[in-house]
Amino acid sequence: MQHCGQPAQILGGGLGQQNRLSRLLVPPPCLLLWAMSAFCRDCLTECSSNIRRCPACGRPRIVDHPELFDLSIAHMDCDAFYASVEKRDNPSLADKPVIIGGGRRGVVSTACYVARIRGVRSAMPMFQALKLCPEAVIVKPRMDAYVEASRAIRKMMEELTPDIEPLSLDEAFMDLTGTTKLHGAPPAVMLARLIQRMKSELGLTGSIGLSHNKFLAKVASDLDKPRGFSVIGKAETADFLQDKPISLIWGVGAVTRGALEKVGIRTFSDLLRWEQNDLIARFGSMGDRLYHLARGQDRRRVSAHAPVKSISNETTFHDDTADTDILDGHIWRMSEKVSDRAKAKDQAGRVVTLKLKRADHSLISRRISLHSPTQVADRIYRTARGLFDQVQHDSPYRLLGVGLSDIVPAERGDLMGDLLDPEASKRTKAEIATDQIREKFGKDSIRKGRALR
Repeated sequence: MQHCGQPAQILGGGLGQQNRLSRLLVPPPCLLLWAMSAFCRDCLTECSSNIRRCPACGRPRIVDHPELFDLSIAHMDCDAFYASVEKRDNPSLADKPVIIGGGRRGVVSTACYVARIRGVRSAMPMFQALKLCPEAVIVKPRMDAYVEASRAIRKMMEELTPDIEPLSLDEAFMDLTGTTKLHGAPPAVMLARLIQRMKSELGLTGSIGLSHNKFLAKVASDLDKPRGFSVIGKAETADFLQDKPISLIWGVGAVTRGALEKVGIRTFSDLLRWEQNDLIARFGSMGDRLYHLARGQDRRRVSAHAPVKSISNETTFHDDTADTDILDGHIWRMSEKVSDRAKAKDQAGRVVTLKLKRADHSLISRRISLHSPTQVADRIYRTARGLFDQVQHDSPYRLLGVGLSDIVPAERGDLMGDLLDPEASKRTKAEIATDQIREKFGKDSIRKGRALR
């Protein structure tokens, strides 16, 4: 196991069924045991560094890092969440490539890892995905099932810490600082236990990133998916980031990356050669953020109550397109993502925004205020599609985005529906009632049909 410039990773595979957390508590006091820097993810036994197998259960899934028990900022990301829920609920799909999305003329919302190996990725046109993986099973999204699974995971997180900052239904930051005494085990071990519970109680898996700030925790969670547990310590931060591409920064999309590459910035090392004032002069507030992230610095706190001004999602196409059917599919996918994030944060928005960027980089933005706030994907989609239909489409587009703003608590949303569409109100009320019944009596207590496109 290397520690200089390389994050801690798992030394093998396989998920055990036993939970031996008690081994961590003997002999007392438990804090004496944290002098070592490794533990087994299968039985949770603390052990010494530089071993290949657990001395207690004999399995190879050892997490080993010199700062392992000193770090407390984590990012948990479920593995292919939508597809995993579908495979859990329909065992016949277990070994098959599964794509979540609309029909053949739609786009991919997400895909399981079997399909990803074949090259399928989110936002890809469905016809292209089926060329790469013709045997894939296409499943329409069931948002009510995904919301229910997300709420169950959230409850498990809340048993570890109140400091949870959800990013969407399937991922969240957690700050476990100061929880070692409460749980009798350090954050790293409790995070491994969380993943065990997700697997045994919910049939779902996730990956953990553990570090000393949010930026690096999120980076770490992507290093070893699926079912990963990666650590980036303070001492190795500079070496780890040095030659990484700037695309590693969350929020640096194709447009921003293109602007950076024009001035010769492609890696973190390139960023380090710039003075802070020069980056700010060139890129504004983003320049200041880039200066600090290049050095692995992120002062943002994990906050469950951070005010949210807007919720949005956008994508830049690999090839400019004027195909209305393809664009419609993207509008649905963006609306679904925005709804996903709003539901994860228990929020709703009164203003729906559609963003389009033409091939010549000229920007079109349309927005409309609803009679009442919403978090319902169907309502967001219908509103955004209405805005799309108002635009004169005289050239292909390279970017599309959908957003919600004027954010309020979810309980204030979806009360009136669309006064011009009585059926919208019925759909919204039915969805709210269904969610309430499922939450109280379980996912099989009621089922409903839903128009997705």
